[in-house]
Order: sequence, then C-alpha cells, then structure tokens
Amino acid sequence: MRDSLYLPHLLQEVVGLKVTDRLHVITGGPGSGKSTLIEALAAAGIATSAEVGRAIIKEELATGGTALPWLDHRAFAERMIEREIQAHRAALVRSETVVLDRGVPDVIGFLRISGLAVPEAIDTAARSYRYNPRAFIAPWWADIFTTDAERKQTPEEARATFGVMVETYRDYGYRLVELPRATVAERVAFVRREIGDNS
Repeated sequence: MRDSLYLPHLLQEVVGLKVTDRLHVITGGPGSGKSTLIEALAAAGIATSAEVGRAIIKEELATGGTALPWLDHRAFAERMIEREIQAHRAALVRSETVVLDRGVPDVIGFLRISGLAVPEAIDTAARSYRYNPRAFIAPWWADIFTTDAERKQTPEEARATFGVMVETYRDYGYRLVELPRATVAERVAFVRREIGDNS
C-alpha cells in the first residue's frame, strides 16, 4: 500500500485538533442495525453522519469502479480513510452533538480483518481524529442480519468483524458501550439517554 495514498495534506491539519465529547461513534459488524439506528436518530432530531463505506460502495457500483471491499481492499481503505476524516472534520465544526455511523478506527478494523498491515499514516489519523471516549458498538445479532447489493459478508464474516472492531476501538483507547438487542425505538432511547439528549 502506497504511503502517499493516506492524505498527508489532511493529516497535516491535525495540529491543533481538539478532542471533543460531542462526536459519538456507533461501530460494529455489518448487518447489526447501525444504519437503521442512525436513520432513526436523525428522524428524532439528533444530528448524524451516515456511513461513508456504504456511500463509497454505491458510488463504485454506479460508476463501474473497483474500490470495493470484495474486490480491492487497499483501494477501498484508501477511499474510506479520506472520507472518514472528512466526516470527522464536518462533524467537528458543527456546534451540536453528532452521532456518526463508524469512525476513523473502523478503517483500521477493515485493514485488520482483511489481513493487511496498517500504514503509519492511518494509525496517526486514528490517534489524532478522536471522538467521545465512549463508543457505541452494535453486537452481532443473527436475527436481523441480512445481505444486499452493498453488504456481501457472510454471517461468519460479520461476526468476526464485530470482534475485530471491539479489539480495534479498545486498542485506540475507547470504552465500548454495547447497544441492546432491542427494537429500533428502544435503541434510540438508549443512545439518547447515554449521550444526555433530553429533548
């Protein structure tokens, strides 16, 4: 993997970046209800940021590109790190609490589960672009797991991804709060309580 792929021009802007408790990440394996929860939180009036990986996949499929997680892991990771940094920066400038569907450490988790080394620049990004020290994680949940055009992982791969994300976020100093296996409304209420949203 070429070092130049990992956006030194963006990483240079890390200087002076402040840790903020206003940015809350929801991570986990595919098919665990993260995106559905994010959409429900948005409908409830919480500021959110959609998953960049799914957006990249849609773009690549629409244009015939090959930066797809099942075709070219390195190219997909390259696109992901750029977009995760952009999502972080966009959330940081907002003056409100933002809940993000995945974060910069998810790129490291993706590389790990793909069996690829983590370049120093991505490690630096994960240590510099920080979120609330408490990260939400959606557990593997067989009852709701499905596949679609943008999610091709098997149940075994989804379960393994959950485990890797647990390890990755802990390695980068986050304390994980597991989402309940519950209805979407109950998950929304849980997250709102945890982030202190009383609206």
